[in-house]
Amino acid sequence: MDAIYVGIDVSKDRLDVHVRPSDEAFVVSRDGKGLEELVDRLRIQPPTLIAIEATGGFETIAAAAIAAASLPLVVLNPAQVRHFAQALGKRAKTDPIDAEVIARFAEAVKPQPRPVPDQQARLLAELVARRRQIIEMIVAERQREKRVENVRVRKSLVRTIRTLEKELPQIDGDIDTLVRGSPAWREKEDLLVTFPGVKNTLARTFLAEVPELGRLTRREIASLAGLAPYTRRSGRWIGRSMIGGGRAPLRAALYMAALSAIRCNPVLKGFYQRLLSSGKPKMVALIAVARKILTILNAMLRDQKQWQPA
Repeated sequence: MDAIYVGIDVSKDRLDVHVRPSDEAFVVSRDGKGLEELVDRLRIQPPTLIAIEATGGFETIAAAAIAAASLPLVVLNPAQVRHFAQALGKRAKTDPIDAEVIARFAEAVKPQPRPVPDQQARLLAELVARRRQIIEMIVAERQREKRVENVRVRKSLVRTIRTLEKELPQIDGDIDTLVRGSPAWREKEDLLVTFPGVKNTLARTFLAEVPELGRLTRREIASLAGLAPYTRRSGRWIGRSMIGGGRAPLRAALYMAALSAIRCNPVLKGFYQRLLSSGKPKMVALIAVARKILTILNAMLRDQKQWQPA
C-alpha cells in the first residue's frame, strides 16, 4: 500500500486538509466538532505522516487533537514550507494551496514525527515567553524615557515601567510554582543549576524552550539551537562557516549563559582563553562556549548527573 501523507493548513476558523498521493482535499472547522470529524476521517486509513505548519499558536489545538489520537504528527517551520513552495513554482498563496504544499513537503522530505508538548509544557513555554516580552518592554520604555523631552510623556513612561516591573515578580512566581510543583521539572532544574553560570531563570528557560534536552545527541541539540555551523563551499571557493536557524530564544539564553560561564566557570573560562590564544575572534569563541554549555547540559540530563569540573 502506498504511503499516505497529509498536509493541514491552519487558519483562525478552519483547517484545510490535503492528502497525498490521492490529492483528496477537504475542509473542517477549527472547533471541537471539526477536529472530531478530522480525526475520524484520518483513522479510516491511517496516514504515514500528518504535517501541520506552525501558525502563531493556532495549530496547537489541532496538533493536540491529532497527537491524542496517536497519529504520527510533525509541526513544520513555515519558512521551510515557503521555500519548498517557491522551489515547486507555487507563487500563489491560498489555504488549499498551502495545504497541498505542506503535504508535498511531508511526502518529499519525510520529517521525523515529534511528540507534542503536553498542556503543562505549553503553559511553561507561554509563561517564559511572557516574562521575556515584559523584560523587552521595560528595556524599550527605559530607552524612550532617556530620549523624551516632554514632561507628561516622561511621566507616562515612568508609570508604564512601574506597572511592568510589578508584573514581572508575579510571572516569576507563576513559573516557580509550576516548575517546583512538578517532580520531573524540579529534578531537572536541580541538576541544571549545579552548572556554574546557570541559575534558576536560565534553567527554566531551557526547560521551556528545549524540552528535548537530554534526549538528543550533541549534534542534534546543537542544530536545534542554531549553533551547528554549516559549511559554505563551491568548487575551489571556500567561504566562512556560519550558524543560523534554530530556536532564537534558546540561542539567546545560551549566549547569556556563555557570558556568565567565561567569568565564573573555571573550566569554560580556560576553554575560552585557549580559543582566543589560538587566534579565534571573541564572538566565535563565545559561540563555541555556548555550544559546549548546551552539550554539557544535554549530557547532565541524559545521565542524570550533576556538574563535575573534571
